[in-house]
Amino acid sequence: MLVVFLLSLFGFIALTVPIAFSLLLTALVLGIVMNAWSPALVIQNLFRGIDSFPLMAIPFFLLAGEIMNTGGISNRIVSFAKALVGHVRGGLGYVTVVASMLISGVSGSAVADTSAIGSILYPVMKKEGYDPKKSAALFAASTTNGPIIPPSIPMVLLGVIGNISVVKLFIGGIIPGIILGMSLMTVWYFHVRKRDFYKVEGVFSLKAVLRAAYDAFWVLLIPIIILGGIIFGIATPTEAAVVSVVYSFILAVFVYKELKWKDMIQVLVNTVRGTAVVLLVCGAATSAAYYITTAQIPAMLAEVLLTLSGDSWVMFMLCVNILVLLVGCVMDLTPALLILGPMLLPIAAKYGIDSVYFGVVLVVNLSIGLITPPVGNILYVACGISKLSVAEISKAIWPFILIGIVALFIVTYIPWTITVLPSMIK
Repeated sequence: MLVVFLLSLFGFIALTVPIAFSLLLTALVLGIVMNAWSPALVIQNLFRGIDSFPLMAIPFFLLAGEIMNTGGISNRIVSFAKALVGHVRGGLGYVTVVASMLISGVSGSAVADTSAIGSILYPVMKKEGYDPKKSAALFAASTTNGPIIPPSIPMVLLGVIGNISVVKLFIGGIIPGIILGMSLMTVWYFHVRKRDFYKVEGVFSLKAVLRAAYDAFWVLLIPIIILGGIIFGIATPTEAAVVSVVYSFILAVFVYKELKWKDMIQVLVNTVRGTAVVLLVCGAATSAAYYITTAQIPAMLAEVLLTLSGDSWVMFMLCVNILVLLVGCVMDLTPALLILGPMLLPIAAKYGIDSVYFGVVLVVNLSIGLITPPVGNILYVACGISKLSVAEISKAIWPFILIGIVALFIVTYIPWTITVLPSMIK
């Protein structure tokens, strides 16, 4: 049955069937093979997969991201980042990474972050004579922090399907996100240091930093409000998402006055589209999961991994990371997480592995898949912004993928980088 499952799922994906329908068709194949097909069960499980209060955080975080992009909030974050690190050689590259880390603390969506960062910084980098391919690769790679630094839509999903504390997943992603950001800046440093066409942008000015901080003050409060409310038990992640929408809306409409009422129609349309895609995949994955569980595929996968890993959690995590990296090359983050999460978490429990630690490693791993050819969603967003081909960006992005994998193994084999902050929360 494991072979039938893999051939069905990846066969439909290879035929370019949308992920949600690939999952439903895989459920159909498994149901027919087991002589247990029931349309009623499929529909029941589909609705059960989206009937969850924590999942309500997803449309609100997406809406906050859309308001941020349209209402001038992203511009102020970029200006603040530029004042901090824009004065060194190739400074706009560092600005890209820092701005991505800051924006990740607002939207929780890598695609939204890519659109915001790329549309603002890429034209400037190109105008300043930066390598277009490397610049596009950098802003694409930097936004892989979107699902890692809280708030994170994938972590909300994982918390729901894995019965894991979303709050602890959020907090566990902070240090890995910083490590990934620093790693990307290291690659950029080695890229620019021997290339004279990258100009020094000026000198550091504390006055400029304070001015940018003053202009972005209300924006920089957003991640503090979201995380502070969650950590101190004032709000659930879903309630914090609602607060972020209201706060962003007030800033964009009444404070900065850059979001017009006519823009709200497109903002809402984009939010509805994004939410529909995520929730349809959630429901389809839940339906497929019923037949996957009935066919005892998780047990078969567990037997394979236990055979390869023996009694060593180190070898188990190595096998898991290799498996997930390969899956991330051909499947988007959300469906991969919804399929692999319920299958791998029980196996990890056999090794005594903390579920928060394991969940964050999964999200970090699959975030790398967002920029890995041929399926990486962020690559295609970057192509649309830069007008470069997938092949051109793919060639330039490999150093960033490799350093992302290094960062992945750092957080995997130094577990306290993930667990130290969540352990402080009861």
